[in-house]
Amino acid sequence: MKKYNILFLCTHNSARSILGEALASIHPSGLLVGYSAGSSPGTAINPFAKELALEVGYDESKLRSKSWDEYALPGAPKMDFIVTVCDNAAGEQCPFWPGSPATAHWGFPDPSSIQGSDEEKRRAFNDVMVGLKKRIDLLAAMPLDTLDSMRLKKIHTQ
Repeated sequence: MKKYNILFLCTHNSARSILGEALASIHPSGLLVGYSAGSSPGTAINPFAKELALEVGYDESKLRSKSWDEYALPGAPKMDFIVTVCDNAAGEQCPFWPGSPATAHWGFPDPSSIQGSDEEKRRAFNDVMVGLKKRIDLLAAMPLDTLDSMRLKKIHTQ
């Protein structure tokens, strides 16, 4: 069974993209390998994102902020799909991605920007996680070998 590499991009690679990486990698279909990166990666994963990624069973050793430049280097995994999850990253000039992967923007509000109690912050992160899970479930149910950017983008509106 072929596995499909999906790269989630966000500016700091500390929250939304990390959750996408975790959810894709642990997806019960076994079809996806999740990766994440940012244009200006932070120095640490947001603690609420880390908590959720660990709760779903993602390997803690893989949780780190990475630059998207890592995935444009020779020898990097070839991506089948690239999904931006924040509006800032969607508007930035991305590196050249070898292999012409299908691309889409699945925008989510930044849960890191929520001011309030830890409970309110957890709720914001959980909302993003639920939204990402829904889209990843839809993606995994599609004929991945024929998926193009137009059809990948439509997942955002479903």
